[in-house]
Amino acid sequence: MYDFHTHTFLSDGVLSPVELIRRAHVKGYRVMAITDHVGPGNLEMVLNVLIADCKAASRRWDILALPGVEITHCPKEDIDRLAGEAKSLGAAVVNVHGETVVEPVEPGTNFAAVRSEHVDVLAHPGLISTEEAAIAARNGVFLEVSARRGHSFANGHVVRTAMEAGAHMVLDSDAHAPEDLLTRDFALAVALGSGLNDEEAAALLDREPMGLLRRIGAA
Repeated sequence: MYDFHTHTFLSDGVLSPVELIRRAHVKGYRVMAITDHVGPGNLEMVLNVLIADCKAASRRWDILALPGVEITHCPKEDIDRLAGEAKSLGAAVVNVHGETVVEPVEPGTNFAAVRSEHVDVLAHPGLISTEEAAIAARNGVFLEVSARRGHSFANGHVVRTAMEAGAHMVLDSDAHAPEDLLTRDFALAVALGSGLNDEEAAALLDREPMGLLRRIGAA
C-alpha cells in the first residue's frame, strides 16, 4: 500500500505521527506521507515534528514514512511561495488542498497549484478544468483520486479529465483517524468506482505511486 495524504493531531487528525505510522505499518503500508494542514504560521513547526518522527519510524520499522504538508485554504497568490518554503524546510511531499466540491476553497487554487514547480500532488481537485489538468500533466503534478467521503464525489470527473490530459494520478486515503487507513480491497473499490477498468485501477494503485516516488527522489 502507498498513501501520500494523511493527517495527525498536528492539524485535524486524532493520532500522533508515530502512532499513525505504526498503525499504517501493521495494516500493510509500504510507503506513507504525513501531510498535515499548514499555512504560513505553522509550516515550520509542523515539519520539524514530522521530519523527526518519520525519520525515527522509518529507521526502526519496515516502512518509508515521508514528512510532508498539505497547504490548505491559503490565498492562491501564496501557494507557490509556501510550497517552495516547505521544500526548503525538508518536506518530501507537498500537497495542495484543491477545490473540492464540499469546501469553500478559493477559486484559482487548482490553477496556482498545478503551475508550481514545488507542488507534488493536487489533493481532491474537484471539478478541475481540462486546462488545469493539462498544466498538471506538463509539470508532473499528480492529481488525487480521493478515498475521503465528500472529497470523493468528484472522482469520476477527476479521472476522466486527467486521462484526457495525460496527467498522472494517485489514490490517497486523506486519513484523519486509524479507521480511514486503506486496505487493498477498499482502494481497489474506490478506483473502480471512479470509472477505471481493472487494468487501469491496478496501475493507479501500483504503478503511479512509483512515479510519484521518483518525482520526489525517494524511489
